[in-house]
Amino acid sequence: MIPAKQDPILITTIRENGAESIVDWFEQHKQSFYILGWCYLRNQQQIEELFYRSILKVKKELPRFKNETSYETWVTSIFIHICRELSDDTSLQVSEGSEQHKDLFKALYQLKQLEKDAVVLTYIKGIPKEETAQLLQVSVEKLKEHLFSGIQSLKKELGYGSSFNGCKEYHKDYIDYLDRTLDRSKKIELEKHIYHCQHCQEDLGTFQDVMLTMVNLTERIEDFHVPFGFMENVKAKLAERDKQRQQKHKKRKRIGIALASVLALLIGIEVFTRTFTNLYYTWTEEDPQLRAFLQQGLGERLNLEAESNGIKIRIKSAIADDMQTLVMYEIEDTAKDNQYFIDYYEGVAVENKREIMDQETYQTQYFPDIKSDENNKVKNVFHGKMSLRPLITDHGTIKLKITKLLKLFDPSSDRNRLSYENLEYDTGEWNFEIPVTKHPSIEYALDGKTEVEGVQVRFDKLKIAPTMTILELAVNNGGQQGKRIENLTVGNLEVNNKKLKADKYGSFFTNQHTDWDIFQTRFDSLFGEKPKEVSVQLESVNLSIDDRKNIPLNLSRGFPQPFEYAGSTISIDKVEIGRPTTIVISNHKVENRAYESFQFNIIDEDDNQIESMQMGSEGVMVDKNGTKYDLNQSPAAYEEVEQPRYFATVEKIKLHGEDTTESVIPKRLEIHGYTTTKYLDDVVKISLD
Repeated sequence: MIPAKQDPILITTIRENGAESIVDWFEQHKQSFYILGWCYLRNQQQIEELFYRSILKVKKELPRFKNETSYETWVTSIFIHICRELSDDTSLQVSEGSEQHKDLFKALYQLKQLEKDAVVLTYIKGIPKEETAQLLQVSVEKLKEHLFSGIQSLKKELGYGSSFNGCKEYHKDYIDYLDRTLDRSKKIELEKHIYHCQHCQEDLGTFQDVMLTMVNLTERIEDFHVPFGFMENVKAKLAERDKQRQQKHKKRKRIGIALASVLALLIGIEVFTRTFTNLYYTWTEEDPQLRAFLQQGLGERLNLEAESNGIKIRIKSAIADDMQTLVMYEIEDTAKDNQYFIDYYEGVAVENKREIMDQETYQTQYFPDIKSDENNKVKNVFHGKMSLRPLITDHGTIKLKITKLLKLFDPSSDRNRLSYENLEYDTGEWNFEIPVTKHPSIEYALDGKTEVEGVQVRFDKLKIAPTMTILELAVNNGGQQGKRIENLTVGNLEVNNKKLKADKYGSFFTNQHTDWDIFQTRFDSLFGEKPKEVSVQLESVNLSIDDRKNIPLNLSRGFPQPFEYAGSTISIDKVEIGRPTTIVISNHKVENRAYESFQFNIIDEDDNQIESMQMGSEGVMVDKNGTKYDLNQSPAAYEEVEQPRYFATVEKIKLHGEDTTESVIPKRLEIHGYTTTKYLDDVVKISLD
């Protein structure tokens, strides 16, 4: 998929005819850009939004287009930029793209941003490395580093193993060697070395397999059929936008006068209340969290409003620090008795985030507080908060665009029983320019150590910011053979006799590239507190245990075929040879079971690992007291589950061969290890350096 050379006649035609020619050009190239979109996005609606925004952006930027690159490469750079804005880098979902290549899409979603951009532009879009480096604003050598680390990550996600075992000094030459651009002397040296080094042979072979998997995606582009009516949907959206812009133009003068009056009133209020800040906000602000921020001078009332399709959004305030930018909002349904909240991952875009926000930080997620007093007062108003990434400057204006809201479903008149079942999205367009000022955080060095299940744990830092508190600890996963901590759940943090409960969804690893893995847990803010005494209560640890075992698959015997593993009896219920070959493994007994799930490979009759496996599983959730929960219920049912464990009960595996005309014959099940959760009740007292 090599970009076309520059066509002066094409550019002239597009400049003269404007949007119509741009849409026609996308119509002609929709197939290649459609597959490119699936490398970043999850569903059909996002792809349509991607084409829609790209056409608008190309139209806007066309006067500044120069002939330094081909038109297609220039459009691709815009397309990729919008892909980044729309992409979802947190919870992974199965792509709705080609079934044949969904494992590759799933693996691509896991890559870091620059790794993904480098891999997609170079191998899937087929842009030369020099031009790709220019688009990504990096050197060619840096691009190769991103390509290598990206392919290494893909190698793990596609089931080729987690690391390269060959000689590191030759890793930098793999890409140029396979692209046949390596200097002749280095090529000869590498080939001599590979001849004598089995590890490097295996490394280079799997490295090439991953590259070929990506190249094969472009060669099999005929598998990707753009759905009927796809471009018609995009064109309809463009037409609707033009209609709305004409209507907005007529209202602009009236809105301007109204806003000027409101602004004058707000300025008057601010001058009057400056002396009586605490008392004033105590009387006038019902939201206790926002009231605390305002009283400490960490934010200001904004009251920015936008309305679309009868739904009014009001941005109440925005508080920025080194950890996040917290936006507090209110949504009112002026036509019906519905409550809506903002789902950051659906229909929310910060249009200038590349200019003002730190793109390397983790995105904090807040779930709607459906039980708060505020959200149970009236049926058509919802109060919520949304986290955006922190600013890279001390001051800035966030250009926030919202196009979709999630409607909460109320199955009864009891307002405390709002559930997540049957959630629906309502669309519209709400635009805001939000002024923010970043406030500094304070970092304290800690000196605390303990052991959890024989693994060393070190407590390093306590970061106190206006909007949250972060406890940073390190886990020595490189120091314990056969065992590693995958997750460590912190219960409470106590500082100066003030006890804070850990955020249920606010724990994550931030660095896993050394023996010591860095882990962070989020709590409510302790801003203004000077820590003197700190203690941490640990609740549970999720462990990965190495425990290898080979289980032969005897096709001449009947099924089920039971075997013992980790103190349990597991059943191979079925092995059905076909295209694909199907294997079903089960263990429904979860009481006192040591393992929650196990990791395995399937080996074929030629003693080769079967690479193409489609996995599906069933399971049950069990709380600390042994109570089971049906996973077919709403996710809201698990909000109150105490320290849940998930036990896999059925594994369904489909095996695909490279030759689709032949069936895969499995020979044995190769188990590598299993995961398990241990409950803790340890309290670690920590001193401050």
